[in-house]
Amino acid sequence: MTLDYATLELLRQSHPAWRLLRSEHAPLVASFLQRVFIVPNVRVITQADLAEALEDELFVLRDRLGAEAFPKSALDYLNDWAANDKGWLRKFYAQASDEPHFDLMPATEKAIAWLGTLAERSFVGTESRLLTLFELLKQMSEGSETDPEARIAELHRRRDEIDAEIARVLSGDLPLLDDSALRDRFQQFVAMARELLADFREVEHNFRRLDRRVRERIALWEGAKGALLEEIMGERDAISDSDQGKSFRAFWDFLMSSRRQDELTALLERVLTLPAVAELRPDARTRRVHYDWLEAGEHTQRTVAQLSQQLRRFLDDQAWLENRRIMDILHGIEAKALALRETPPAGEVMSIADTAAAIELPMERPLYSPPIKPSIADLALESADDDEVDAAVLFSQVVVDRAQLVRHIRQALQERSQVSLRELCETRPLEHGLAELVAYLQLAGDSFKSVVDEGVNELIVWGGMTPDGQPYARQARLPRVIFVR
Repeated sequence: MTLDYATLELLRQSHPAWRLLRSEHAPLVASFLQRVFIVPNVRVITQADLAEALEDELFVLRDRLGAEAFPKSALDYLNDWAANDKGWLRKFYAQASDEPHFDLMPATEKAIAWLGTLAERSFVGTESRLLTLFELLKQMSEGSETDPEARIAELHRRRDEIDAEIARVLSGDLPLLDDSALRDRFQQFVAMARELLADFREVEHNFRRLDRRVRERIALWEGAKGALLEEIMGERDAISDSDQGKSFRAFWDFLMSSRRQDELTALLERVLTLPAVAELRPDARTRRVHYDWLEAGEHTQRTVAQLSQQLRRFLDDQAWLENRRIMDILHGIEAKALALRETPPAGEVMSIADTAAAIELPMERPLYSPPIKPSIADLALESADDDEVDAAVLFSQVVVDRAQLVRHIRQALQERSQVSLRELCETRPLEHGLAELVAYLQLAGDSFKSVVDEGVNELIVWGGMTPDGQPYARQARLPRVIFVR
């Protein structure tokens, strides 16, 4: 999607997530829905239970902010959040129940997830994401290779790497991940696990939208029933054969394997006991996140089954109504024919109006109006004096030698295990000012292992000479950046 002005203006006016962020009660809506729906991974809540939970939340807020802060009742707020102009909740009646139920909309979950990214993080890992991207590229490249010899060569190379790793382990060389790498990978796992749960709600929402479009098409259909059924079944197959449908089916088949469930349980138990991961104080539900995936997937499967069953009943009802309407028309024709047989009317019984062509006179069309030509005044261009503008500044360029910076960092890391960016700049002062400082920061994220300490700020100072020969000094304050060997 292109984020141009027209697209963003349309999203600002119509998208529920944007409306939530602009709402006056956005802190209440986001915090309450995140607590009752997202954190415990609850898909559907009855109206009575949700209203009671919201009433308790409002009681605490009114006691702290005053009764006028939230004057309406909890049920009024829930109905307002589920209205068409908000669209933050879905209010519906579950099967075999006369009590309203509420479910979170995907757009609301997206807005709450985005709000969670605004908090500052003490540790921002990049290595695991880079390795994930690299692994995805390898899978795409190897999975699309059609040359058998190339695939066999790749398999031989991987086998040699495994044999070499086995030999290193047998010789006592056992490489282990350090605490930073463990925390990096665990944070990425938690983020992707939460995103996966949000994807289930969006997949379910897409199926409901498809069902709604099909019902609208049935209600307005004027052709043959066979063509309608063919089109509906074709659209059902299209959603199953789409990229989203195939990916969901592959995920479900993978997760339904008992061997995979046992493997996930064992891996989670072992990882959560690691000291580096325990320091992060992970959520207790992380231990059973794969069961949350199963529960969310089963709810999506049940929703699809219910939609198919309701669509079948809807088609049966439409067929019964259509047959009844046809029989009513036939009975009416028979009754009128019998009445005309006994007492035929005089004159015409029925008449059909002749078709007429639409006539448009040539003089009714407007005459051609030539466009107004703009009047452009001729002005003489005046050049500035040579002594006022220094044209040499336009051609001056600053070239930072990245290879030289890399050598400097590696030499510093040979003497010790870690070195900060301020120490590098003190050892070798900046020659190109801010451009060279930005190059150091880019190398920290691309070419070297690095850690950013947000709790400590460092001052980096550099100087130089102006074009007229005057000395100057510049400084930059930024969080401590540490290069690690």
